[in-house]
Amino acid sequence: MRIAFYGSSLLSSYWNGAATYYRGILHALARRGYAITFYEPDAFERQNHRDIAPPDWCRVVVYPATEAGLSEVLAQAGAADIVVKASGVGYGDAELLAGVLADGRSDALRIFWDVDAPATLREIAASPLHPLRQALAELDLVLTYGGGDPVVAGYGALGAQACVPVYNALDPSTHHPDKPEPRFSADLGFLGNRLPDREARVDEFFFKAASLQLGQQFLLGGAGWDDKPCSPNIRKLGHVATAQHNAFNVTPRAVLNISRADMAAMGFSPATRVFEAAGAGACLITDAWTGIELFLQPGEEILVARDGADVAEIIGELSAERARRIGERALARVRRDHTYEDRAAALDALLRQRLAAKRRDMAA
Repeated sequence: MRIAFYGSSLLSSYWNGAATYYRGILHALARRGYAITFYEPDAFERQNHRDIAPPDWCRVVVYPATEAGLSEVLAQAGAADIVVKASGVGYGDAELLAGVLADGRSDALRIFWDVDAPATLREIAASPLHPLRQALAELDLVLTYGGGDPVVAGYGALGAQACVPVYNALDPSTHHPDKPEPRFSADLGFLGNRLPDREARVDEFFFKAASLQLGQQFLLGGAGWDDKPCSPNIRKLGHVATAQHNAFNVTPRAVLNISRADMAAMGFSPATRVFEAAGAGACLITDAWTGIELFLQPGEEILVARDGADVAEIIGELSAERARRIGERALARVRRDHTYEDRAAALDALLRQRLAAKRRDMAA
């Protein structure tokens, strides 16, 4: 089974939070026999900040961010049984969507894979002429990074034939316990790029918490924070490559997850960081969102904060021993229930069923 996947980047996590999600689910599909080609534009300096070399389980095509570059890679869509356009590619998104529909074979499964479904739904619901909204009836399937029933219902109301969440998960070969590194020493660490729909929540859950706990050391990783004013107990690292995430997660006493605003409002959208941190055995504190208990048990496998004051209180009272126990339980849970192998098994069955049904209908 051949997949042509048009996404932001598989090779670089630079300004590309979906990278580890793509790697995890596509690698698991490759292990189930899929032949995958990932097409990514040479944009946003991502190729200068690669985290991984092109893997042996996926062919990666980096194309120029030009009209000619788009045309060249879209011409290859016809060779695939499954053609995927991901959200947020960053160059020529509308043209890529149109190309997937025009250049994919009529008997191929044509999919939109949304890695920011709450934001996408808000955008297209307000715009009847939005290219994606107009394309939904022609697409065979919408897959989403998360969102649960609210996202499924939202896409259904706008005309999608089917919408299925494929949640983030753990790849144990990539994210696992590691040796602590002194440069990541802190009481609380947060790793995330500076984004418009996250910054206010980072202000509340991280910067405010730090200002309330000046005796504790806070560590900030991610791009874009250099000029952000902060209290003296915050140390900024800048971009942290994915190969360093395990050490980042296990070294501080606890690490913090902060959802983007739309995802927190929609719920049922655990970020990749949740599973990366749990997979490393970290003690994770997360902002509150509906559906947490479907993935990790609050109070036992994860700690939940309603605001920055809660974060400050938690980190002020959290002992190293309790943090260790929470991290151990989280690690056991995600290894048991939330691996990309689990997600890929369900997705494999779905893709084969949908493709077979489409071809039967065409032959009838």
